[in-house]
Amino acid sequence: MTLQIPIRNVWLLQLYASSLYRSDGAGLAAAEDDPETLPDLVARILADEVTVRLHTGLSVGFSRTTRAVTRVRGRINVLATERRQLLSRGQISCTFDEVVTDTPANRLAKAALEKAAALVPQQPRYRSLALQMGAAGVRAPCPPLGAASAMQRERLLARDRKMLAAAELLLTLTIPTTDAGTKMLPLPFLGDHYLRHLFEHAAYGFYRHRMAPQGWDVQHGKRLYWDITRASPGIAAILPGMLLDIRLRHPDPSGAGPRQIVIDTKFTSVTKPNQFGKEALSSNYAYQIYAYLMSQDAHEVGPKSEGLMLHPVVDGNLDEEVVIQGHRIRFATVDLTANPGAMADQFLRAVREYVPS
Repeated sequence: MTLQIPIRNVWLLQLYASSLYRSDGAGLAAAEDDPETLPDLVARILADEVTVRLHTGLSVGFSRTTRAVTRVRGRINVLATERRQLLSRGQISCTFDEVVTDTPANRLAKAALEKAAALVPQQPRYRSLALQMGAAGVRAPCPPLGAASAMQRERLLARDRKMLAAAELLLTLTIPTTDAGTKMLPLPFLGDHYLRHLFEHAAYGFYRHRMAPQGWDVQHGKRLYWDITRASPGIAAILPGMLLDIRLRHPDPSGAGPRQIVIDTKFTSVTKPNQFGKEALSSNYAYQIYAYLMSQDAHEVGPKSEGLMLHPVVDGNLDEEVVIQGHRIRFATVDLTANPGAMADQFLRAVREYVPS
């Protein structure tokens, strides 16, 4: 697939995909109009959160430690105490849990501040805060970025969630400088798998931020179940499952009753040559969205479900729909090279209600 995306739009997709946008989107509205400011904006949010933590106390954790101490703590290591003749020096070897600030969450924030200092070198505050965290005991390397989402779900880190969201976004920003925000970025630089994942999560984050305040229930990774009336004993082990990328549901958005939209995102061209050499919708994608919809007919909102296959623009814009057995199915594209406002409008237009021409 041939696709080039401006760096600023990669940043914008990362913003949409981030927890920071979904939890604090109102404060990040400026980034949608000027994505080149995104690194500095997110760095300032992170710096403000870390400043509060340094004044009120960093979140702490526990580290299993073994060392000689002057009083008993935890479990006594008799053999080590005897071998090193610690008792004669008034000490004893113990293994115990020690309270530390060098936690994965704090290390993530410190690493993000160090990256912010490189992204926005004209702001010495970020380097200073990273050094202060080091002086407070945060010294180990940054944990794997894959652990950031799990940290945000930890109950004991509830007060650090905004700090962690800002840190994760800063650390996943692909481009190391901010002076080439409109440069076109070839797809192989980031990799197809990464951009496919980013497009899906960006669409979810965008719809959740824009539509949840209007009463929509926006879910990601929703599992669907077949409307099974009879099954052989072994079919459950081999029957393929159905996992939606995004589901939008509203009890009564416009007074016409409930509305449900099941969305599947694909980072490929929406059409491809058929056996006659003409461009046509991918049959696999059409069958997939059809199966999603028909499997839900037995549910309360099922008969009124709509389907949307959402693709990036590759070989041209496309916005077409069809009604099959009472279900509206839409095939739409989003131009990832467009300006931020146009991109947002295309995401919203893809889920608009049907308006007869």
